[in-house]
Amino acid sequence: MAFVEPVTLRARDLALVPLSLDHEEGLRAAAADGELWKLRVTSVPEPQDTRAYIETALKMPDRFAFAVTEAATGTVLGSTSFHDILPGVKRVEIGYTWYAARCQRTHVNTTCKLLMLGHAFDALGCNVVGWRTDNFNFASQRAIERLGAKKDGVIRGHVMRRDGTIRDTVMYSLRAGEWPEVKAQLLYLLDKPRG
Repeated sequence: MAFVEPVTLRARDLALVPLSLDHEEGLRAAAADGELWKLRVTSVPEPQDTRAYIETALKMPDRFAFAVTEAATGTVLGSTSFHDILPGVKRVEIGYTWYAARCQRTHVNTTCKLLMLGHAFDALGCNVVGWRTDNFNFASQRAIERLGAKKDGVIRGHVMRRDGTIRDTVMYSLRAGEWPEVKAQLLYLLDKPRG
């Protein structure tokens, strides 16, 4: 039995469903909303590479990928994953996250993180959940910090970007004991009136 089993996570108007080749067209459309593959600091697939992106995600032994969808319609809004899954120490990371431009700066990311953190801590019994991001992806760093995650440090010269440059990776984590307060804050953010 795998540590992270296939599961669908639902809250509000969203469903995180196990990623499959059936999501190819929807992911392509979501990435096209904002031409997200042009962003230097993300791993969003170019339209012609969407199928390969899904196939790669499904083959990775330490990754469980979701399609982020509208629960009522099944419309694909983006993707996110548990990755670098370490059952022995009960640790997962959340990443490979991206959403169509129309979903950015909405409740979508907060809801997805609430679902994934809840599953990691409450269902899987994780001790730690981590994140990593490009040192130049300041929007991602702010979003991770808004969740209440703590910055662990920077791994210098860590991985190649698609443009051939080498990135430094900023690492974050959240411990199980911090989850109740973070959960309360995420629920507050989701329930407060948006102005």
